[in-house]
Amino acid sequence: FQSFQNTGEQKNFVFLSKKIEPSSVLETAPLSDDLKKELAWTKFSGPTFTESYCWPPVAQGYDVVVISHQGKDPLLYIPPVLTLLQLESDYQASPNMGGVCISLILCPGWKKAQLVFDLLKTYGKGCRHFHPMLIILGQNKEAASQVEIRGRDVVVTTPYNLLRLLEHNTWLLCSLCHLVLDEIEVLFSDTTEKVFTVLNCYKKATAQARRNPPRQIIAVGTQWNKHITPLIKEFMNDPYIVITVLEEAAIFGNVQQVVQPCLHSSRTDELLKILDFTQRNLQKVLVCTDSVTEVEMIHKALKSNSVVSLKKHKESKCNAKCVLERWRKMHSSGTPAVLVLADDCLQPLGITDATCVIHFSFPSPEVFRQRLQCMTDNFCTVIKDSAVDGEHTKARSVILLTENSSCHAPGILHCLKHAEAEIPEELHDSAARVLESEENEKFSRPLCASLKTFGICRNRAACPDHHQINLSTDMAQNFADEMIETPDRVTILPLFILHATNYFGRIVKKQKDQYTVLAKEMNDYFKVPGHRKSVNIVEKSVFYGLREGAICHRVQVVETPAKDEENVCEVTVKYIDEGRTSRVNGDQLLHLPAKFQSLPPQAVEIIVCRVKPIDNEVEWNPKVTDHIKHKIKGKLHHAKVVHTLGRTVWVDPMVGVTNLPTMKIWINEYNIRSEILSTGLGTDNPEHIAEIQKLCRQMPVSDDAENLEHFTKEDTAGLEEVTNPQDTWIQENFAESHHTSAAPLSDDVVQTKETEDSTVHQHKGCHPQIKWFQDHVTVTLKVQILRAADCKCEFSKEKVVFSAYSEGRFYVADLQLYQSIIAEKSTCVIKDTEAVILLVKEKKGAWCKLLKNKNVHVSLDFEHWEESEDERPFTVG
Repeated sequence: FQSFQNTGEQKNFVFLSKKIEPSSVLETAPLSDDLKKELAWTKFSGPTFTESYCWPPVAQGYDVVVISHQGKDPLLYIPPVLTLLQLESDYQASPNMGGVCISLILCPGWKKAQLVFDLLKTYGKGCRHFHPMLIILGQNKEAASQVEIRGRDVVVTTPYNLLRLLEHNTWLLCSLCHLVLDEIEVLFSDTTEKVFTVLNCYKKATAQARRNPPRQIIAVGTQWNKHITPLIKEFMNDPYIVITVLEEAAIFGNVQQVVQPCLHSSRTDELLKILDFTQRNLQKVLVCTDSVTEVEMIHKALKSNSVVSLKKHKESKCNAKCVLERWRKMHSSGTPAVLVLADDCLQPLGITDATCVIHFSFPSPEVFRQRLQCMTDNFCTVIKDSAVDGEHTKARSVILLTENSSCHAPGILHCLKHAEAEIPEELHDSAARVLESEENEKFSRPLCASLKTFGICRNRAACPDHHQINLSTDMAQNFADEMIETPDRVTILPLFILHATNYFGRIVKKQKDQYTVLAKEMNDYFKVPGHRKSVNIVEKSVFYGLREGAICHRVQVVETPAKDEENVCEVTVKYIDEGRTSRVNGDQLLHLPAKFQSLPPQAVEIIVCRVKPIDNEVEWNPKVTDHIKHKIKGKLHHAKVVHTLGRTVWVDPMVGVTNLPTMKIWINEYNIRSEILSTGLGTDNPEHIAEIQKLCRQMPVSDDAENLEHFTKEDTAGLEEVTNPQDTWIQENFAESHHTSAAPLSDDVVQTKETEDSTVHQHKGCHPQIKWFQDHVTVTLKVQILRAADCKCEFSKEKVVFSAYSEGRFYVADLQLYQSIIAEKSTCVIKDTEAVILLVKEKKGAWCKLLKNKNVHVSLDFEHWEESEDERPFTVG
């Protein structure tokens, strides 16, 4: 059964498996009086078109599947479910059900579950004895065993959390009456196996139930999913299917989507081939295009090829009624019916019985829907086993994809994948080119936060941010060379916590910290009332002073909106030494003397590596963020820098420390990564650092050799994990000279002749990544290169030049050594994944560094570093 409904100028579409009388007015909606009052009190504007169709069957206790653009809105099911819970007569058959959960709402993640729970509390105020419960568990097993569910009417959770709960509460589903699957397409895409495990447990519990309480499954979403078919067949009882998205109804109705690549100039030939097939099958064909000229051209071409056809456009003499009569007579007489139609005539004709639509011109999304609507009478209403079930295919949509419409390739590709249709190889190639072009257009946006924080972005096509390094923005603010003194150990002061693993703060120097000196001077300066000069005209991007109590901050104006009615301009400022932003009144800003502006902004972005949320969540649970924020904000930490990009630092580990000045040691109190894992809401993310390094290796190469030094600093040393709070690092006695800084060169560094020679080699080939370690006699270099071929390694007293080919690329490393070697005794051994160079020192002893000049591609191999007695960590106990 299908229905169309006009509301004003807008034409709403609804596809129904069974007839439903819609409830379009709140007063007559099938909801309890108390709930109607609550909805009215909250200024509820519905019911919407979709709600008017799905509320009645849900409120009557039927199984329901709803697919709508509104499919993410919990109000599609919350009001009628709350009404059902108030009908005590429904549960009189099960007197012992008191105190047991009778409704379960499964959401795709903690954030949606929280939203649903909040809405239940809002609209459940008028319900008697209503007790909802939100359950978000970590991976700690004891947490699930401590959950008490008895006495709860509704439980809101996720598939992962429910299965953890079922391990300790196997009886939970026995008395379950209402199961709601929220955002069904996401549940089935991300947690297919787990959702079906829950459904099978529910089915088994229902079969074993001693009594027969009411059972209902409600599934709502924005898209049809192939797994909805087994959901309906195996777990639902003759459900009501409500689809208000025409494209999704076409997928449910088994409309065959076909894309035919061709040249723009050969569209007519391709059309004739398609019509040759359809004529043999006596189909009713619409050929749709967007112009009067093309309608005439197509009609003429069909006529010259003996294809009988009708035509209709806004300049046609024949009216819509005449065309429709001739269209129906052609088919009833056994003649193939072909109608060439301009898009602006689709709605006036109102055709719904076509069996094939050929898109001669590429349609916009709205026109595409109008064209598909011409076939709704032939949408299949039989629940088929697959989206390409030929036995039940009655309608076909054919898109002619030409070089002129290639910009739409990603959208078409997504549509075909969603419909499980056959995809031409040309479409894949075209879509890839368009997506690459779209990615380049995102360069004005920031680098994707998810990519930085977790090493992956789940949906790059939909993500508004860019996913490749942009030299002009991502590298615009490189670290000064002195900011990171020793990459293996920096002191970090987190000040602004974005979430559990992403912060802004400062890198604090061990000796004389420049910002500490500057902050004291600023505070002393602005204590004098005469120095506090307000700014008359606030300018964007300019640095100002801002006093907050006794503390003075350096801020930069990032946004200057128009003045409000009180004539006080509120501006958005960024605290350049902390990283946070805030809105303040313009008259609070103070003139900042030049001497306080000379020190570059000190705020850096800090990302803790190798940990991510559990259950494939894309955001940290606030419980984790709050825990970490309380623990780390404003406190000193030690960290190893494993990577930098612009003003972003990736660290692993990052450890909270306490200074014991009398003993000249720092005590490690906690490891942030371990703290997150201990909450049970975080899990290991071993690919994180490798993905970040891969991202930086793929960045475009600049013609400016100096920029090559600024691209990235990588420290690929083995990762250290400190888990014992009593582990310590000795700060004062640490032999700092034994570590080579891999930070990018600053702009004012003078390039030596040796560096220039090295640059020549860099232009000739790629520089491989090199890790090194030493003992008193030798220095070992591990050149990371796969299946090296045509290798050369030239040794001289103070220089090593290595070159090789690997996977079609030429690599070269020209290394000016800090001290002399014995060239004749030095060797190079080629292995499958690396080349190992052994340098024999001319004089025995420790080298304080390997190279005369810093090289971003060379770093210490801490896994093999041998420390002296004074350098080893001091362990308490």
